[in-house]
Amino acid sequence: MARVFAQIRKELTQLRRDRLTLALALALPVMLLLLLSAATSLSVSNIPVVAQDLDRTPMSRRYLEHVSGSLTFRVAELPEGMSPARALDRNVARAALVIPPQFYRHVARGEQAELQWVLDATDSNTANVLRGKIAAITDAFNEELHPASPSAIQLETRYWFNPGREDLKYFGPGVLAFGMAIFPTILAALAFSREGEMKTILQVYISNLSAFEYLLGKVTAYTIVAVVEWTIGIAVLFAVFRLRLAGEPSLLLVATLFYLLCSTCWGAMVGASIPNQTAAIQAAQLGSLLTSFLFSGYIFPVQNIPAPLRYLSSVVPMRYYLDVLRDAFLRGGGWPRLWHTPIALGLLASFFFWRAWSSLREMRIKA
Repeated sequence: MARVFAQIRKELTQLRRDRLTLALALALPVMLLLLLSAATSLSVSNIPVVAQDLDRTPMSRRYLEHVSGSLTFRVAELPEGMSPARALDRNVARAALVIPPQFYRHVARGEQAELQWVLDATDSNTANVLRGKIAAITDAFNEELHPASPSAIQLETRYWFNPGREDLKYFGPGVLAFGMAIFPTILAALAFSREGEMKTILQVYISNLSAFEYLLGKVTAYTIVAVVEWTIGIAVLFAVFRLRLAGEPSLLLVATLFYLLCSTCWGAMVGASIPNQTAAIQAAQLGSLLTSFLFSGYIFPVQNIPAPLRYLSSVVPMRYYLDVLRDAFLRGGGWPRLWHTPIALGLLASFFFWRAWSSLREMRIKA
C-alpha cells in the first residue's frame, strides 16, 4: 500500500503544480451548474397572444381579462388588417384568440358558445402545455358564470413532493450529476493518455510498481479531486439556489462515492486504451456527454425512450445517480426505495476498472 499512497501523492502534487488544469477542474463544474440550472426550464410563461374580439361585449372582455391575468399569456390586440393565421406566420404571436360575434347572446341563452384558439405547434410540448392552460382558464370562467350549477364531480389536485412545481428542484440536482459525469472523466482520461503520449509510462513499466497499484493510485487521486468538485457543487445548490435535502443523507453519500469512482474509472479506461490526449479527451467527453444526456432521464423519462435503446440506459451511471439525487432533494425515500443504486454503480465501476487494468497489462507486456 505504501507504493499506492506514493502514487496518489505524486498525482495530486502534479495536479497542484498545474494551476490552469486545477482551476479549470474546480471552476468549470460550478460554471456549468450555475448556467444550466438557471437556464433549464420546462415552464411556459409570457407567451405572446393576439386577441380578435368580434363580440365586444362586457362578457367577452371578462374572458380576455381571465386570459390576461394568467402568467402564461401576454395578450395584445390583433393588429388592424392582419388575420390570426398571418400573425402566427409572421411570428407576431405564438397563439391567437378569436371571440366570434354573438358570443354573449349564446351564453345568455344557455346555448353552446364557441371560442377559437389557434396555437403555434412548432414546439409540440409548449403547445400541449398551452392547451392545458387554456382549458383551465375556460373552466374557471364557466364556473364564474354558472356558480349555482356545479359539476357532479369536483376535482382537487395536490402536487406532492414539489408543491410549487419549481423546475430548479428537478433540474438543479440533474445538472450536478451531469457535471460529475463529464469533468472527473476528462481529468482521468487526460492523466492516463498524457503518460502514454509522452512515454513516461515506460518509467512505470521498468519500476517495481504493478499495473494494479499504478491504476489504483491514479484512480484514487482523481476520485479525491472529484469529491472536491462535488462538494463545491453541493455548496452552490445550498447557498445559491437554496435547495435543501428532503431526507437523511446516508444513501446520497454512499451513492456519490460510487458514482464519482465510476466516472473516474470510465476516464481511466478511455485514457489507458487511447494513448493520445486529444483523442482520449474527445472520446471521454462525447461518451459521457451523449450517453448521460440522452439515456439518463435528465430531460425526459427513460420510459419514453424506445425499447431497443432503452436498455442502453442500464449501463449509464448517471441514470442511477440521478434517481438518488432527485430522491434526496425531493422525495426523501432513502434506502428502502433505492437500495440497489450503489450496487449497480459499484458493478459498473468494477467493470471499468477491470478494463483499464487489462489495457495497462497488455501495454506492459508489449513494452
